[in-house]
Amino acid sequence: MKELPLGKATRDAYGRALLALGKTHPNIIVLDADLSGSTRTKMFAKEFPDRFINVGIAEANMVGIASGLTSCGKTVFTSSFASFLTAKAYDQIRMGVAYSELPVKIVTSHGGITLGEDGVSQMSAEDISLMAGLPHMTVIVPADEASTEALVTQMADIPRPIYLRTGRMPSKIVYEDSNFTIGKARVVEDGDDVAIIACGIMVAEAVIAADELAKDGINAAVIDMHTIKPLDEKVIKEYAEKCGAIVTAEEHQNWCGLGSAVAQAVCRTHPVPMEVVAVQDTFAESGKPQQLLEKYGLTAKEVIAAVKKVVARK
Repeated sequence: MKELPLGKATRDAYGRALLALGKTHPNIIVLDADLSGSTRTKMFAKEFPDRFINVGIAEANMVGIASGLTSCGKTVFTSSFASFLTAKAYDQIRMGVAYSELPVKIVTSHGGITLGEDGVSQMSAEDISLMAGLPHMTVIVPADEASTEALVTQMADIPRPIYLRTGRMPSKIVYEDSNFTIGKARVVEDGDDVAIIACGIMVAEAVIAADELAKDGINAAVIDMHTIKPLDEKVIKEYAEKCGAIVTAEEHQNWCGLGSAVAQAVCRTHPVPMEVVAVQDTFAESGKPQQLLEKYGLTAKEVIAAVKKVVARK
């Protein structure tokens, strides 16, 4: 199969983007729950110690502080592991951020199952559904370094609540440019037999799958749906009409994630056969990242199988 070069983890790209923003946005304050080494906010903390607050292992309190500072006019980025922020601080995010419509920037690391050996208590394969379910919340899952830096940079100037997930595992390089817009999907590869709509690390797997499928005469489009909410329904409708079949791929539960969002859009605009590649309603276990991806069906191999299945139903 096609090989893509390996880059840094998306959490590293977040750290770099945040540091760069600190130099151009003196109003930014960064909060972390005692995990700045893992979330990479330590880059910002070292350069701007007077604008960084480590609140300790107190995620709910951190979101409350972020809401308060934001209501006073500050631009606040708050970070922790995805599992900790979305689960332990959900009520505070719901009421203090989403209900209040405060533009707090919630950026998490260790999203999905690829954090590996840390185990299920540190994993978050439910965070997309939790955050997308909140009114007013924008939800973003970038694919690689370049897309993460571009999307984080845009976040700083958007006046609404935003959730962005990064990962621990080094990500395969999909892009060499920064041509991204929050809320607008990016067509990575064009095609007319099937549209593979992916987010996060699964975009790279979709690219690999498309290359392999071409050998079998299947022309697959690959669409990076980095913004899951608000969803780019225009491009979904366009490719549903053009291809007549859709496969979604995500490092998330098959319930209430990207696949569910795309299915709703397809039902409303142009119904076509669909398949969803995702974690199948189970908790993952501790293990090496690649082993976990293979065990829970999150590789190009599963994307290829889903494509062949859905194309046969056209």
